[in-house]
Amino acid sequence: MMNREKYSPGPATGAHVQKDGDTWTLVLVRDLRHPQSLVWRALTEPGQLAEWAPFDANRNLSSVGPAKLTTVGAPTPMVSETTVKRAEEPRLLEFSWGGGDLRWELEPQGGGTRLTLWHNINRGFISWGAAGWHICLDVLDQLLAGAPLGRIAGPEAMKFDGWQRLLAEYAQQFGVESPGRMSTPSKS
Repeated sequence: MMNREKYSPGPATGAHVQKDGDTWTLVLVRDLRHPQSLVWRALTEPGQLAEWAPFDANRNLSSVGPAKLTTVGAPTPMVSETTVKRAEEPRLLEFSWGGGDLRWELEPQGGGTRLTLWHNINRGFISWGAAGWHICLDVLDQLLAGAPLGRIAGPEAMKFDGWQRLLAEYAQQFGVESPGRMSTPSKS
């Protein structure tokens, strides 16, 4: 069983970028060993989002309508007012966060679920987004397996061994310059 102290993200995989002029969209595909219904709940229920996502939600996201998402780890509170545009349980969820649109698709895959995330992100931060979501989805997988690691998001993710390697791998895959190392608090 993996624990938080021993966690290190695996190699960059399952991601690509769709480019449409200056609009870049990260597409991240992850096969999870859990049924769609469990993954859907983790994507929509505030209590579960608080265990793995880089934001907190003020309500269940399983229905269309307004919601507030609070970014985790921001130096000052960052609350995004958003609208859940599509919520088709248990296969499709769309809303925006932090200026980007997110689309989550869930498909049955054997006994598990293929999760595909589309997230349009400023091209200068596309490898950061990929690395951040990579870690969040690792944490989600462990949560659903009954072995939660605890949320790893925002500046805390950058403290983990393997963050710089993961960032560089995604930058290379996407053909972008590897972002410089940001000052982060030391791991204690």
